Amino acid sequence: MFIPTTPENKKEMLQKIGVSSVEELLQQIPQQFLYPQLDLPQALTENELTAHLHALAAKNKPLKNFIGAGMYDHFIPAAVPALSGRGEFLTAYTPYQAEASQGTLQTIYEFQSCVCALMGMDVATASHYDGATAMTEAALACQRVTGRKEIVISSLLHPHYKEVLATYTRHMGLTIKELPATQEGVVDFSALPTCVTDQTACFVLSTPNFLGNLEEAQIISQAVHKVGVLLVSVVNPIALGVMQTPGEYNADFAVCEGQPLGNPVSFGGPGLGILTAKKAYVRQLPGRLVGIAKDHDGRRSFVLTLQAREQHIRREKAASNICSNEALCALNAVIYLTLLGPQGLKEVAELNLERAHNLADQINAVPGFKAGLGKPFFNEFVVMCPCPASEVIEKLAAKNIAAGYDLGRLCPQMKNCLLVCATELRTEEDLKAYVDALRGI
Repeated sequence: MFIPTTPENKKEMLQKIGVSSVEELLQQIPQQFLYPQLDLPQALTENELTAHLHALAAKNKPLKNFIGAGMYDHFIPAAVPALSGRGEFLTAYTPYQAEASQGTLQTIYEFQSCVCALMGMDVATASHYDGATAMTEAALACQRVTGRKEIVISSLLHPHYKEVLATYTRHMGLTIKELPATQEGVVDFSALPTCVTDQTACFVLSTPNFLGNLEEAQIISQAVHKVGVLLVSVVNPIALGVMQTPGEYNADFAVCEGQPLGNPVSFGGPGLGILTAKKAYVRQLPGRLVGIAKDHDGRRSFVLTLQAREQHIRREKAASNICSNEALCALNAVIYLTLLGPQGLKEVAELNLERAHNLADQINAVPGFKAGLGKPFFNEFVVMCPCPASEVIEKLAAKNIAAGYDLGRLCPQMKNCLLVCATELRTEEDLKAYVDALRGI
């Protein structure tokens, strides 16, 4: 609640600090910066302003979105925002006083339970800022477990994840190495023995990787564990409706960006970092976990436990100093997963597979375009174009189609490559419109 100060309040405050007016308080600021001239229109009434905003919004063109690259446009059941938007959830703060936050703690506990089932893992944290943060925290947990100073990552890890990892570790004395990729858009498994050493704490594998391709996770897991290296698996949570879970191929830590689970794209945020692990590593997890206990009357109660945060233990002993959870986004995820259930999630994943492969097949029938790199993919894939991808994006935007992500922004050699995504929201008519637009090029 916001309660503005009254003139009497302002007068009393000014007297307390020994000035006669706000202008006197701000006299140190040069006049040209103090009160800049703003070219504002005349004030409108509420209904006039509402009509004006509607007129501005009407100028927005509805785009058919084929952009993925880490944030995905999925259907969100109306029940998700209806429930998470209730006042007791929407206005709740993080549960520092556990006994006074039973409702919030219960939703976090349910979230942890759902994502453990989803990932096939033993334990989960209350969530993190985003997938990149969760991945980095998992890699650093591996470093603490092993005491080793080297982290090996797939070169096909999302570039934003790489940047976050580099930022975290810049002054920690750690070495980051990349396992190269093949021309088919998967990690070069043959380079693993030379890339992974006895100084490697973990290998970070992304499947599907940034190009949408699926990796041989079972084989890679066996190989890295054989040389005593931990495995951090980065996954797409929707893909787990049809894919093997990280727990099934023996990942030590499994993370993902939880935005596809009932959270809108919202111009790229906020995200939802999901971090799970084997039970053996539970004491290395950052942030907070919620557990179940009993009160003095024997009733079930929810409590914060293993709070390895700087606000709960001595800073130098904290597992992380930037690990607040995204409680409202996590609530959206648990409502979404509960509504769909295992069968519903499987159906959504199958729709993503169907739409993406259908689109790829149609693109391959367009002269000059080639879709896919020859490996299995989930809901996005690379399209090689006869001209720079930036031109394709510009020309399709004129037809109200967001064509995809220009891979030339990351690598000049891929300037003719487009990363295209098709989720369950893209209809057969949308796919046809996309392909027709390519034929026009």
